Amino acid sequence: MNYFVIADPLKCIGCRTCMIACVVEHSEEDIFYQDPQSINFNPKLEVVKNAAVSAPIQCRQCEDAPCAKACPHNAISKENNSIKVNNKKCIGCKNCMLACPFGAINLNDVEYGHIVNLENIPNNKLFCIEKMVANKCDLCSHSEEGPACLKVCPTSAFKIVKEEDLYSDLKDKRKAATAGF
Repeated sequence: MNYFVIADPLKCIGCRTCMIACVVEHSEEDIFYQDPQSINFNPKLEVVKNAAVSAPIQCRQCEDAPCAKACPHNAISKENNSIKVNNKKCIGCKNCMLACPFGAINLNDVEYGHIVNLENIPNNKLFCIEKMVANKCDLCSHSEEGPACLKVCPTSAFKIVKEEDLYSDLKDKRKAATAGF
């Protein structure tokens, strides 16, 4: 079973620290030393707020993965108990966005630099091609420390939900439901 990260909306204060941590964790360069105009700020979760509550929306790593089923290029697949996007295969068709029951996928522009013969190019600039690709929580799979959002939340609103947690919660709910009988 896939595990996933969830946040308690009663603990979330909407500070968006999780979004910043996500960007820092997935940035290839140290964003604190970059020109603010050149930072690619595309977190893999989104904090939504209304008058009463705020909560991060992120991928639940669905077992049946409607996003993967909707992808015409097989750019989304199950890998190591989570659902991953292969940016090289993604064509930006948005089918996954429409299929996601949680609204946890958005599109991100990705630049791919291509070195060309620089002699004939003014100022010897590097050509970049932009393409839109699916962007969703990947559980910070590249990090040994786990999801960055979990580590930085000032109210400890985030938790990892694993299979045993689900069954334990279900068991407790069934006990509570039958306690009055």
